[in-house]
Amino acid sequence: MQLQLVLDFLRALAADNNKAWMDAHRPDYQRARTEFTALTAELLRQAQSTLEPALRGLSPQDVMYRLHKNDRSQRDPETYKRHMSMGLKQGGRLSPWAGFYLALEPGGESYVGAGRWEPEPRQLAAIRQEIHYAPNTFHALRQAPEFVRHFSAGLDQTDTLKTAPKGYDRQDPDIEWLRLKRFFVWTPFSDAEVVRPDFPARVLAAWQAARPFVHFLNEAVREVTLTGRDPATS
Repeated sequence: MQLQLVLDFLRALAADNNKAWMDAHRPDYQRARTEFTALTAELLRQAQSTLEPALRGLSPQDVMYRLHKNDRSQRDPETYKRHMSMGLKQGGRLSPWAGFYLALEPGGESYVGAGRWEPEPRQLAAIRQEIHYAPNTFHALRQAPEFVRHFSAGLDQTDTLKTAPKGYDRQDPDIEWLRLKRFFVWTPFSDAEVVRPDFPARVLAAWQAARPFVHFLNEAVREVTLTGRDPATS
């Protein structure tokens, strides 16, 4: 696969991000999409056999996100995303489960990630409850050597509550983690790293390191995700 084609296309798109440009460069887009689909197919094939059995039966189209911005606001002048991305999780990219992610964007903005970016309110309550009930398990996962090696920045803390969530003491020893609104880790890749032959293997290695963390999140939210029941009443 030629991932340089993907980066080159996205770089050109970022400089002229509108429908007219895309219409004039549709063949370039198709070539870039073909290469990204090949990468997705290879990663999905290996993930289905070695990472997560729940991914079996999914196709690349099930896990690839659209390039077009579905939620673009009127003040957003750009029609398309600046990256191509995939989300490997049970049920496909739009499912409510935690999973494994990859985005390619030139300029060193590519990243591999894992977890749940914005859990639904009931899921968020369930994750906090699980951390509160099993803090040792949670800390062992986030401090695991392989996990830290691949995701040295730790859990994303760009969006947190300013105080304790309802039902928790502000002096709780785990309040730093209970205040999180996202349970997600990610690590960047340079353009030079993306085009290396071992890039798919490095992505899979990072996902493998995050697998116990993803499973912790999915087990925490399993009941509320399947039944819609409030964890406070469980």
